[in-house]
Amino acid sequence: MITFCIALLILIGGYFIYGAWVERVFGVNPDRTTPAYTSTDGIDYIPMPTWKVFLIQFLNIAGLGPIFGAIMGILYGPSAYLWIVFGTIFGGAVHDYLSGMLSVRRNGASLPELVGGELGTGIKQVMRAFSLLLMILVGAVFVINPANLLDLLTGESTTTTMWIAIIFGYYILATLLPIDKLIGRLYPLFGFALLFMAVGIMVSLFLRPESLPEFHEAMSYSRPDSDVNPIFPMMFISIACGAISGFHATQSPMMARCLKNEKMGRRVFYGAMVVEGIVALIWAAAAIAFFDGSFSGLSEYLKGKTPAILVNDISVSWLGTFGGILAMLGVIAAPITSGDTALRSARLIAADFLHIPQKKIRSRLLVSIPIFVLAWLVMMIDFEVLWRYFAWCNQTLAVFTLWALTVWLAREHKCYWITFIPALFMTMVTVTYILYAREGLQLPYGLSLGIAFAVTLLFTFLFIRFKRGLSNWEPIKK
Repeated sequence: MITFCIALLILIGGYFIYGAWVERVFGVNPDRTTPAYTSTDGIDYIPMPTWKVFLIQFLNIAGLGPIFGAIMGILYGPSAYLWIVFGTIFGGAVHDYLSGMLSVRRNGASLPELVGGELGTGIKQVMRAFSLLLMILVGAVFVINPANLLDLLTGESTTTTMWIAIIFGYYILATLLPIDKLIGRLYPLFGFALLFMAVGIMVSLFLRPESLPEFHEAMSYSRPDSDVNPIFPMMFISIACGAISGFHATQSPMMARCLKNEKMGRRVFYGAMVVEGIVALIWAAAAIAFFDGSFSGLSEYLKGKTPAILVNDISVSWLGTFGGILAMLGVIAAPITSGDTALRSARLIAADFLHIPQKKIRSRLLVSIPIFVLAWLVMMIDFEVLWRYFAWCNQTLAVFTLWALTVWLAREHKCYWITFIPALFMTMVTVTYILYAREGLQLPYGLSLGIAFAVTLLFTFLFIRFKRGLSNWEPIKK
């Protein structure tokens, strides 16, 4: 329990200390008018209260990752705590904050336009296709799991297919309607359920401190199948949304179009990621505590059951039937509130590069219908296959975003190290994974590491060459 408490305090401290420094590096301007006012359209650009913008951002990014990903990630041992804490503070929160604030500075531009503006037209075209693919994957993945959980709660009176249809229908409305009409009104309810779940499970952890092993007590543990699932890169792909996630940067432009003042950016973007890291930490600890500190017990349990069943068992066992239902509603709300805005983001990304104004419903339908059709077709693919490819696509998108942010910081003569180091690390992770994993090229582990190291060195060389070219360049004062 001491390890858990220290990790929790470091996460909170990271927001106030490192987050404040990152904010200074970016250089917020409280007197600068935000896109919510300069481009108000009543659909996507709408000034909203900061608490609501924070809540929407948090629910947008807190999908299944910080819950299911943390449960699967803790199978690698206590190192998962380190990745959640330091990945969040130095990777994910920096990634989310800078991408969100850069979008604020560029009139709420979507991620492909931001990345393309820094890395070139060719990368912009790749990012447009890649981001749309990821958004459609998220929309599909985050329909199936909440539908399964709702069917579990409602028993024989409903079917999973019925819940899939209901959730997908909600996604369509959330994609098309003005952001303050449906999302802005439902998210406070969803937020209550999700926060109740996190607080309830955390309180339950404190009531059974002896069930959580300390870091030094579990150092000797290694995953039984570590020969085929090595901690690097597998754990860093498994725990994505609870540490760093490229998906988050696709969501930030939505809130960049609603932020009233730049000084609120740290609360919304950096703060939401820290809260998500706390949720991931809670569920990683809960998964182990439920088995009285036995990593092998958790591993055996998950061989025949999904993380969704474990979440249900923990919630009902620790919080009782009523509390368990509320907690499960929080777990259900997490993916639903990411899936709806994923498809909304897909509409915005497509509208941006097609230059189709979105004020009229006819224009929104023109962009959205092909997205809905593709998402429905993708849902027909086996979920486990979808999830594995989603996880890799997610982290690869973070690599693109981190390199673009590094280039922007270098151009502006700001401290680019805050994104340069995470960019190097995530490049190694994603390249190693796609070369070694069974859904990738299945190369030998040593060879995969060697190639990934070479690719990372190449990217480093290209950045150094770019940086040298900036020696006589001065940023444009804005």
